[in-house]
Amino acid sequence: MLSLVLAVLAAVTLDVALGEPRRWHPLVGFGALVLRIERVLNPAGSGDRAQGVLAWCLAVLPLTLLAGLLAQIPYLGWCVQVLALYLAIGLRSLAEHAEPIADALEAGDLPRAREQVGRIVSRDTRDLDEEGVARAASESMLENGSDAVFAALFWFVVAGAPGVVLYRLSNTLDAMWGYRTPRFLKFGWAAARLDDVLNYLPARLVALTYALCGQTALARRCWRAQAPTWDSPNAGPVMAAGAGALGLALGGAAVYHDELHQRPSLGEGAAPVAADIRRALQLVQSGVAVWLVLLCVVAALYA
Repeated sequence: MLSLVLAVLAAVTLDVALGEPRRWHPLVGFGALVLRIERVLNPAGSGDRAQGVLAWCLAVLPLTLLAGLLAQIPYLGWCVQVLALYLAIGLRSLAEHAEPIADALEAGDLPRAREQVGRIVSRDTRDLDEEGVARAASESMLENGSDAVFAALFWFVVAGAPGVVLYRLSNTLDAMWGYRTPRFLKFGWAAARLDDVLNYLPARLVALTYALCGQTALARRCWRAQAPTWDSPNAGPVMAAGAGALGLALGGAAVYHDELHQRPSLGEGAAPVAADIRRALQLVQSGVAVWLVLLCVVAALYA
């Protein structure tokens, strides 16, 4: 247990100090591999669910097995564990994306704010006003905090290096294939559903964490009332509880691929402004601190 805690602390420290690798990230290479697999098994969007399952297995399982084998090597294995978690989490990356958006809004530079937020959200940003940019960025902090930080920590604690590699690769496939478009409706089904399964428990722990670190009563009320109305079974609890914890009104209409989507409301309170992007980031950071403290306490109790 002590070795696990030290690995978590080392990986988080590396992420905070260094951020993501600047020159080449393994997920970039993984993305290139995924594109090749998809070209073979989903030509012109003709792949079915079975081919999607096969593609997921070919992309994820060999690398997961490799991580598990490397993690068993004496002495070197602990370093592999740390490296795997470091490469999987993106706490500093959240801050590096949030700050330029908030800075641009505070400077009154709406075109730059739209450009910056367009790097982290899939919705169309070219017509967003200041409130729309702040809403998109705040929602992204809450959801990506769950996906890119907390869920990675969860699966590392549960299953070590192979667990976090399995999760991160699966989450990446969902981001690439998990769309309800003609091209991916069938082929991407497995990637989307497996990501839902892997995020089910972490998402609810994150919602609880957000509630404990913010306006608890409001967060719990929004979680119960609003999460079931959201399309995603995992984003719903995370974003409803997060919006409630911050006392913000999020959700609502958004444009995706030139099509207007009327999304349910999230949270209660004021419309978001630039400062709320930083508040959302700080909520994620506070939650990570809580998780690390709890992990250390558990390790001390079982030492």
